Amino acid sequence: MRIHLQIEATNQIVPFDHQPLLVGTIHKWLGENAEHGEVSLYSFSRLERGKVIKNGLKFNMGASFFISSYDVELIKKMVWGIQQDKTMFCGLTVKEIVLEQDPDLSKREQFFVASPIFIKRKFENDLEHVLYTDERAPQLLKETLQTKMKLAGISDNEFEIYFDASHTKAGTKLVNYKGIMNRASWCSVIIKGSPETKLFAWNVGVGNSTGIGFGAIR
Repeated sequence: MRIHLQIEATNQIVPFDHQPLLVGTIHKWLGENAEHGEVSLYSFSRLERGKVIKNGLKFNMGASFFISSYDVELIKKMVWGIQQDKTMFCGLTVKEIVLEQDPDLSKREQFFVASPIFIKRKFENDLEHVLYTDERAPQLLKETLQTKMKLAGISDNEFEIYFDASHTKAGTKLVNYKGIMNRASWCSVIIKGSPETKLFAWNVGVGNSTGIGFGAIR
């Protein structure tokens, strides 16, 4: 299930590296007792409609983003949290919540990126950020999604997931998260599998660190 949030903005500048602020706001809405571990069954997009200026972003026309989860109860908890406190950061406030029910994805295979897809693995003694051009990327994407599917009780070992490296807008983005620089892929993905598998990925995101703003797809 997915909720789309329409955001009112003031004249304040939102810093480029605002991802931790967005994560903190989502944790506030979920509540102190919610699970915030490394394996998250939810994902969320970047803030959209921002205008780039010298020191950050301005949202003169307001902002929007979405939050998705395989866990309907988590979405309900999120909506309740927003209704209790609609404030975010830097003068941003939730104006409207729009609920989107799970779509029929049986005939879809291409999914576009809504936040950079991050893959990290430790090989021997080195922590690597694996990009969409790396031949290891498909297997690593599959392993991460399978881990989350297992937590949700979903079994589908035959599905395929890989980057659509031929997409004209494929590239990478360097994301500063609390002083740590993360190189992630901005590239659509192809998912071939059961409708349930594709819907699961649509909700929870792909790659690592979806709980802190990576890997949301649309």
